[in-house]
Amino acid sequence: MEIRTATMNDLDAVAAVEAECFPVAEAATKEEFAERIKYYGDHFWLMFEGDKLIAFLDGFVTDEPDLTDEMYAKASMHDENGAWQMLFGLNTLPEYRKNGCAGELLHRAVEDARKQGRKGAVLTCKQRLVDYYAKFCFVDEGVTDKSVHGGVVWHQMRITF
Repeated sequence: MEIRTATMNDLDAVAAVEAECFPVAEAATKEEFAERIKYYGDHFWLMFEGDKLIAFLDGFVTDEPDLTDEMYAKASMHDENGAWQMLFGLNTLPEYRKNGCAGELLHRAVEDARKQGRKGAVLTCKQRLVDYYAKFCFVDEGVTDKSVHGGVVWHQMRITF
């Protein structure tokens, strides 16, 4: 498995994987991914099996300590010198799940953030995934009032270095 960052050449594959992994109300659009790759392609971690994109994780960097809904839509908020690595979406194609792909991407993103001198990383997840992210040392900060993305209740989780 190869892990690398994103370029515009990856746009179609990224949008297709997202569409398979998230409900329409929660999924980013191809246009949103084009903006994200434009502003922070180096903060996408893409996992390939051969030429096939099988999983990815993305998120920008900011000095804001909490993940907000605005961040999903405004890639221009990315600040390469920011303190916190936000993690927006961890996607694995269904047929590759439960094989450690997501965990490997999460480890890589966290380690990259640590090497870049960030304060830590922040993500939001549904209640059913709190224990999963806790295995990677993310601490549940409870239900966030700063994100109602897709009409869902989200827990904010943080790893601080």
